[in-house]
Amino acid sequence: MEFLKNLGIASQNYGASTGQVWLKTDDQGQFNITSPADGKAIASVYQCSLTDYQQVVDTADQAFAYWRRMPAPARGEIVRQIGNRLRENKQSLGELVSYEMGKSLQEGLGEVQEMIDICDFSVGLSRQLNGSTLHSERPLHRMYDQYHPLGIVGVISAFNFPVAVWAWNAMIAAICGNVTIWKPSEKTPLTAIACQNIIKDVLVENELPEGIFSLVIGEGNVIGEKMLNDTNLPLLSVTGSTRVGRHAGVTVAQRFGKSILELGGNNAIIISPDADLKLAITGTVFGAVGTAGQRCTTTRRVIIHESIYDQVKEILITAYQGLKIGTPLDENNHVGPLIDTQAVAMFAQALDKVQCQGGKLLCGGEVLSGPGYESRCYVKPAIVEAQNDYEMVQNETFAPILYLIKYSGDVNNAIDIQNDVVQGLSSAIFTNNMREAETFLSHWGSDCGIANVNIGTSGAEIGGAFGGEKETGGGRESGSDAWKGYMRRQTNTINFSTELPLAQGIKFDI
Repeated sequence: MEFLKNLGIASQNYGASTGQVWLKTDDQGQFNITSPADGKAIASVYQCSLTDYQQVVDTADQAFAYWRRMPAPARGEIVRQIGNRLRENKQSLGELVSYEMGKSLQEGLGEVQEMIDICDFSVGLSRQLNGSTLHSERPLHRMYDQYHPLGIVGVISAFNFPVAVWAWNAMIAAICGNVTIWKPSEKTPLTAIACQNIIKDVLVENELPEGIFSLVIGEGNVIGEKMLNDTNLPLLSVTGSTRVGRHAGVTVAQRFGKSILELGGNNAIIISPDADLKLAITGTVFGAVGTAGQRCTTTRRVIIHESIYDQVKEILITAYQGLKIGTPLDENNHVGPLIDTQAVAMFAQALDKVQCQGGKLLCGGEVLSGPGYESRCYVKPAIVEAQNDYEMVQNETFAPILYLIKYSGDVNNAIDIQNDVVQGLSSAIFTNNMREAETFLSHWGSDCGIANVNIGTSGAEIGGAFGGEKETGGGRESGSDAWKGYMRRQTNTINFSTELPLAQGIKFDI
């Protein structure tokens, strides 16, 4: 395929890079990557060794000593050039994202655009890394806060956003003066290799040292575990399941490291009697079936007022029956494949279990086969009538299953249902009632890190801080002041008097 050639993807690829040099270990086993779109082999990747990993860490540590001394705007200039290189390769990289991961081509191109946008955001941010000047209680003293880079930032990303999440972390970390080591999902390593190839020329052209943006590809229980325990990595950004995040958070905390955890979501949309149903239906359907339900912000539950419940249910069923399911490279299709047959099995098992718990399957749920579905990774998105306290509804299934839940009374009852899960990532309400909207956004409203009015749960902008609460993990990535998470904070006091007054009026005469 032309996009593989354009991105430097060979039939066999190495699994460790210092950003400019590939380490050529080939005796640690391989990942054989097939496309969920058609089941065909794409390429293989040699796993990196622990020796490779250590070489990458040592090189990154040396690069940090250089990189942190560059002025932040100069670091921003490098990120600007990376953004431009991504623009040049947007079509090819978007096609690879779609083919390797299975999301629609529109979403693949959108993910690359997200990388470009975060580069642009980071360039501006490189001139705005501000602290605060504070008033000292002591005369002729000045006090202020400032922020310093941490060092090597480890990024462990998931298959569903194989490039954007790395860019969120790596570009913000870079302008802050950090260097990054990226471990992508073993299910989607080719997109990571492509990114290293894209940015290599920028680093070489600017005569920068190796190790500013590095890559290690290997098993999570080997390379991933090494990163979690490595004191050379003061910050780990981990995207994955709540189970993975719980282990990562404890492991990193035990060595007093910092972590940013982007974990599970059990996101809900509330549809009130005052909703614009055209907006609500569009937001719900895209949120539920986009990326075949494999987003952390996917709409899992829709909480509908009893007065419009039957109406909304029928409209949703009709909309689902019109979904076009097929190869993600065809822009006419709405839904592509799940990542692999294991994900398909989890989809089917979840539907069986929720029906045993009392749920009613309203439409969808079939595993598709035949021409165009040879990979056995395609399913029909399902709608299930359910109650919020069902065990399966309380848990996230990373697949296109939408639970319909009825509420009565006022919006506070709907908010209580929405909040009554252990996850807390994204939430939304569709209403034209100002009181309902403001209640939803109030201190006693949605308990999620993201709360939207009249837009869905997925499709966050890079300008806002991204992240959640409760078992979604904590920490923020991307926009707003999320950059502070990649820095260490320092308070400075300067005495420009001829005396040494002590704080709190303490006297100490010698």
